Amino acid sequence: MQKFSFNRRLVIIIVCLIVSFALMTVSVTIRNKKSTPPLIQQFGNDIVGLVDRVVALPTNGLSSSVSSISELLNTYQENQQLKQQVSELAQTKVRDQTLAKENKQLKKELELNASLTDYTAVSAAVITRTPSSWQNQVVINKGAASGVEKNMPVMSGSGLIGRIAEVNKTNSKVELITDNNDSANRFAVQITTKSGATVNGVLSGYKSTTGQITMDNITTKAKLSKGDKVVTSGLGGVTPKGLYVGTVAKASGSDYGLATKLYITPATDLSSLNVVTVAVTKQ
Repeated sequence: MQKFSFNRRLVIIIVCLIVSFALMTVSVTIRNKKSTPPLIQQFGNDIVGLVDRVVALPTNGLSSSVSSISELLNTYQENQQLKQQVSELAQTKVRDQTLAKENKQLKKELELNASLTDYTAVSAAVITRTPSSWQNQVVINKGAASGVEKNMPVMSGSGLIGRIAEVNKTNSKVELITDNNDSANRFAVQITTKSGATVNGVLSGYKSTTGQITMDNITTKAKLSKGDKVVTSGLGGVTPKGLYVGTVAKASGSDYGLATKLYITPATDLSSLNVVTVAVTKQ
């Protein structure tokens, strides 16, 4: 009984193999003879294509989204880089403008230094200028260690701006010529007129509304003209003679037409002091 069952299964297997082989042969023959696949094969191909499209749709969408996000990130990074470059360019421009201004000031200082033949010129930077004493004083970064002493004249640009009022080891306080305090130490100055006459006087104060320095104690009746140059006279032996102060702007007179007070336009803009030169006496 078992032997019959085994033979039956063997026969079935052989028959299945023969049928499968026959179908494959027929399928190949038909495919070779026809330009289109058989109906069953077409149906299978359509099913496979549909499945491919269903699977590919979200895959392609995900790929497109990933690509868009990547491009967005790249655009953001490029934007940040461009902003950084613009910021750096702006900073570079400001720095170049500052350096150009400092270079111009230093060139003026060098021209000034060459004119102080009887003194050693010590350049210094302004480190403090408080609003409450803006027109009265500044503090510079050179002191006794650099040979600076009290009452030495201080220049900036092409003209006199004040004198040393207080000296420390590494810094000094400068009393400006615009100081209106009665206790301020005044400079003796002189003017050489177009006719060759010399007019002596003393710097007496500052008129903030016009930005002009006043000059009193005028010692002559000589006629003065707008634009006449004002320089230090050297009287008193502390300040050297010939330091440029400014030019005559106008004169006010008495009832008899004599000049009693002069208004002088400073040679240097005292509202913007960064670099100064101290005229240190040569030892």
